[in-house]
Amino acid sequence: MNKNIFLVSLLLLFTIMVKAQIYTPIKWKTSVEKISDTEYELQAKATLDTGWHLYSQEVSDGGPIPTHFVFTKTPDFQLIGNVREEKGKTINDPVFKMSIKFFEKETTFRQRIKNIGKKSFKIKTEVEYMVCNDENCLPPSYDELEFDVNATISANATIVKEIAPVEVVEEIKTDSLLAEVKTEIPVQKKTVLPTKSVVHKKLNKAELDSLWTIFILSFFSGFAALLTPCVFPMIPMTVSFFTKQSKSKSQGIRKAIFYGIFIITIYIFLGAVVTWAFGADSLNALSTNVWFNLIFFVLLIVFAMSFLGAFEIMLPNALANKVDSQADRGGIIGILFMALALAIVSFSCTGPIVGTLLVEAASRGGIAPFMGMFGFSLALALPFTLFAAFPGWLNSLPKSGGWLNSVKVFLGFLELALAFKFLSNADLVLQLHCLERETFLAIWIAIFAVLSLYLLGKIQLPHDSPLSHISVGRLSLGIVVLSFTIYLIPGIWGAPLKLISGFPPPLNYSEIPNGLGTNSDELPSKLPAGAEFGPHNIIAFTDYDLGMAYAKKMQKPVMIDFTGHACVNCRKMEDNVWSDKKVLKVLKDDLVLISLYVDDKRELPQNEQVVSKLTGRKIKYIGQKWSEFQTIKYKTNAQPFYVLVNNEGEALNETSAYNPDIDDYLNWLQSGICNFKNSFN
Repeated sequence: MNKNIFLVSLLLLFTIMVKAQIYTPIKWKTSVEKISDTEYELQAKATLDTGWHLYSQEVSDGGPIPTHFVFTKTPDFQLIGNVREEKGKTINDPVFKMSIKFFEKETTFRQRIKNIGKKSFKIKTEVEYMVCNDENCLPPSYDELEFDVNATISANATIVKEIAPVEVVEEIKTDSLLAEVKTEIPVQKKTVLPTKSVVHKKLNKAELDSLWTIFILSFFSGFAALLTPCVFPMIPMTVSFFTKQSKSKSQGIRKAIFYGIFIITIYIFLGAVVTWAFGADSLNALSTNVWFNLIFFVLLIVFAMSFLGAFEIMLPNALANKVDSQADRGGIIGILFMALALAIVSFSCTGPIVGTLLVEAASRGGIAPFMGMFGFSLALALPFTLFAAFPGWLNSLPKSGGWLNSVKVFLGFLELALAFKFLSNADLVLQLHCLERETFLAIWIAIFAVLSLYLLGKIQLPHDSPLSHISVGRLSLGIVVLSFTIYLIPGIWGAPLKLISGFPPPLNYSEIPNGLGTNSDELPSKLPAGAEFGPHNIIAFTDYDLGMAYAKKMQKPVMIDFTGHACVNCRKMEDNVWSDKKVLKVLKDDLVLISLYVDDKRELPQNEQVVSKLTGRKIKYIGQKWSEFQTIKYKTNAQPFYVLVNNEGEALNETSAYNPDIDDYLNWLQSGICNFKNSFN
């Protein structure tokens, strides 16, 4: 019996340790380098655990908390310039809809100072920062750094100082909320010890899914390029050349295989050159740059006009002729130049597609440009090899004709629609609200409506052949495009349009965030005291005591939502999980939501600014109060973090965190509500 009790207790302890933990993923180390007799460089090095990242000092309003240094001023020194930071990594964040820079693994911040009295002294600095990983964001942290400025050391010498651990102060009396916690938590301030570790980067599932998406998109783009007037007519010509110039069928197949391999090699080499020239991280940063998005918007408009027949983009004829002459040399080298000639001659059709793919792949970083060019070139090369192996199939190929130009025009409309995505990126980053969701969708509706009229034969463009009838395939495609156009229309009234999620601006980036067709009758005429409308118009409290009092009055269970204004995964849960009809109904009807923002920078009243029992420093902000409550009560400091409690604040089931599985999250909600109801029986 005692053995069973011990095992159960051990299991419960293990479960608690797994479900809730205090994260300390960042460590600081300071050093001072003497530059000259009077100038020194203060260096603050941050080392992060694998998977975590620290945000830059420069973050636009509405984004995550930036890193910020505050130096305690004394007569001993004078700051020279601002704190300098390293290059880092910049992404176009899909949640905050802005360009955000952050650091991984380790980074160093540097500040120049002038030693006014030419004597030794210490400088104290407070650094405020925020760290996140793919599942959690920690609340804003405040660390005290100390720098030893030694006037006696020689120039270019460096003094390194480790940050000593800060012991947890004894438990103190706080307000009624924190006083309910009766156990001390062994939490320490971050201890910095120099560590070295070898990190073997592995592709996670999200990265693999992204690469497969790039590959599939590129493959179909290559197939589309194959059906253009620049490439399609070359299939029978090239295959006939291989079969006629070869002494046997096997030799013709072998030459065609080499031809296909060289096509793939050329395009992969192109991806490698672009990646090598700029670097994967630089490409990522470039693709999120405002000016780059504007420039690429103009380029795509040019490409689209070319596809629609306004003009033709060509590489210099001299280059094409020179490469073509080398193709007559024969042998493997000749086949290589034949593949190169195909790439050059078909540039007017393939260039815009390749350029678009490279930019899209570059935005993913890493090996995505290679994967994109491999998918594109594989689709381009396969027909040449297959038709060489089975030349009889050539008879089944449709004859070249006006339909090839129709394919080119179709791609032109797609390029035109995609161009406005890049313009939208720039508008979102600058928060100009010039291309809000309704305007963006109106442009897309117009583009695809005109495309559907073109496919149905109601419109003709300059290079189109006379159309005596519409083929079944063209009619079917026209119906699909027309259906897609009609699908877009409700988006102007606030429909989510999940099929194109990520392309138009988000729902809240609109002239009317709730949509033009919002029914005011669906919203409560009067909110409870202290409540406000949260995500999806859920009634939410941002004060614990007010929310608990209301829940007790209504006899409903409570979901405490530890969140943050700058929490990426909190927004993901709200956008992708809370938006589900079944989940949303539970959140609106069956419980009381209390959302506690751990990064709320509003100051607490003076009588509530107590000393933190975790850090020993005064709690100044509302967010610090909720962060302390979460850490002490639930032994974790990450967001999002969800707790279902009864009217006495007691847990109804296990806690939950970031969980994109809608069914699993719904089951968790329902189990807690069921336990609440059973407690009355």
